[in-house]
Amino acid sequence: MATERTLAILKPDCVRKEKVGEVLRRIQDAGFQLCAMKMITMSKAEAEGFYAVHEDKPFFDDLTDFMSSGPCVPVVLEKENAIADFRELIGATDPDEAAEGTIRSDFAGSIQENIVHGSDSPSNGQKEAGYFFPEHEIVANT
Repeated sequence: MATERTLAILKPDCVRKEKVGEVLRRIQDAGFQLCAMKMITMSKAEAEGFYAVHEDKPFFDDLTDFMSSGPCVPVVLEKENAIADFRELIGATDPDEAAEGTIRSDFAGSIQENIVHGSDSPSNGQKEAGYFFPEHEIVANT
C-alpha cells in the first residue's frame, strides 16, 4: 500500500477549546507523520477559496465565516492509507453520528463546529495541502 498525503485543519473551535495538543497527539498516536504545520487566521476570501467546491451549497457562507473567525492549524499528514484512516479517526461530519471515541464524537459541538477538516481523496489531499504549503515546506518525516 502506498503512502498518502492528506490535509487536516484543526478548526477555530479546536483552537478556542484549547484541544490542539490533544488532537495532534491522537493523530500521531494513530501513526500519522506530521510533515508541515502552522497556525494561521484565514481571511474570508482565503476560506472561500479553500472551500470553493461548496460555493453553491446553502452552508457556504456560514462555513467560510466560521473558518475565518479565528486561528486554525493546517497540518499535512502522511501515512499508508492516510485518507481513509484519518477519516475513520476523526469520525462523521455530524458529531452526533460519529463513532464513539473518534475526535469529533469527543470534542465537536455541531456539524459546522466539528473540530477538524480532513481531505476526502488522495487528489484532494495533495491539492488542499498545496493551498497552505508550498512543496518545499512539506518535509517527509520517515
